Parts: sequence; C-alpha cells; structure tokens
Amino acid sequence: MEDEIAEARAAKRGSPYLSADQAAAYLGVSRRYLQKLRTAGEGPVYRRHSRLVQYHIDDLKAWSRDQAKGGGR
Repeated sequence: MEDEIAEARAAKRGSPYLSADQAAAYLGVSRRYLQKLRTAGEGPVYRRHSRLVQYHIDDLKAWSRDQAKGGGR
C-alpha cells in the first residue's frame, strides 16, 4: 500500500491525473470500491480515455471533502 501512495504522490507532481489504483490509494479505499461507485453513478468525478479510467486530483479532494460528516458546522 505504501508503494501505491508513493506512486500517487509522484503522479501528482508530474500530472494531476491518477489511475484508478492511484486514486484508490490516495483516498484510502480499494480499487473495487471505486469501481462500484462508478457503476452506481456515484463517487468522485472520473474521465475515461478509451478503456483507461483517470481521476483528477482536485476531483478526488472535492469528493473527499463532500464525504465529511459532522465537524461542528
């Protein structure tokens, strides 16, 4: 898992787009969970380039923020 997180960090420096594996590592969820969210029409915004699914880092951050519960707000 640490290798995937390091890979996600490296990708973030070079490109704002992450693969499904990198996005899952970034969010701390499984790739399968992201796939289920896509199938249900939920989850972070993603882009499909041919068969390649990619997530923009800003979309991952926004989705994660939207998942926050409570916090006294």
